[in-house]
Amino acid sequence: MSSDRSPNRARSPYARLLGAADEGFFRLESGLNLIAALVILAVMFIGVFQVFGRKLINLPVPGYVDVIEFVMTVFAFISIAYTQRLGGHVRMEIILKRFRGRTLWIVESLGTLTVIGIVAILAWFGYEHFLRAWTIGDSTIDIEIPLWPSKLLVPAAFAVLLVRLFIQLLGFLRLSADPDAEPIGIPLIETVDEQAQHEIETGLAGETDGSAPSGRDRTADGKSG
Repeated sequence: MSSDRSPNRARSPYARLLGAADEGFFRLESGLNLIAALVILAVMFIGVFQVFGRKLINLPVPGYVDVIEFVMTVFAFISIAYTQRLGGHVRMEIILKRFRGRTLWIVESLGTLTVIGIVAILAWFGYEHFLRAWTIGDSTIDIEIPLWPSKLLVPAAFAVLLVRLFIQLLGFLRLSADPDAEPIGIPLIETVDEQAQHEIETGLAGETDGSAPSGRDRTADGKSG
């Protein structure tokens, strides 16, 4: 399903509200994704210092394993909503491509509802796991870093993902009711030709201005995220 559909009519108040929610929440998701990227960069530098410090000057990073254990949840979880917004998670598109029109949007709605239920369960048990760590004072083994902040981050990341899933569910339900409406706030299936074209555009953009926007990063209203 191409994301280059242009609306033939003005957006309704509901569509404008949904679009504003989608774009506004994407700012939060982008901020969290930036934090994850910076943490990965910091972990890379720490790892380099750990290797060379231990080998060259016999000065390893104190509690290196503990630090990595603590920050792992940052880059493992806080970008999941951002990835969901871009349609980057694993999806059975080989099956979804067989559907068209209202049938496709109904199937997408049912699938999103299922994912919402699963993520809600994971968030609930993740929160219980955080409470247990808070109660018993769980910490790392070496330098005893308290683990409850990293464990709290897991249900918090799932909560952000739930908001994104609800926005997408509203987008799918809207299209289920009106298949000819402009897609807003949903991941769209791209054909092989469209993916190839986006890769070409990415390469050209990188050559002309030094940037390389992802061809996968496309919103449902035809804009780049």
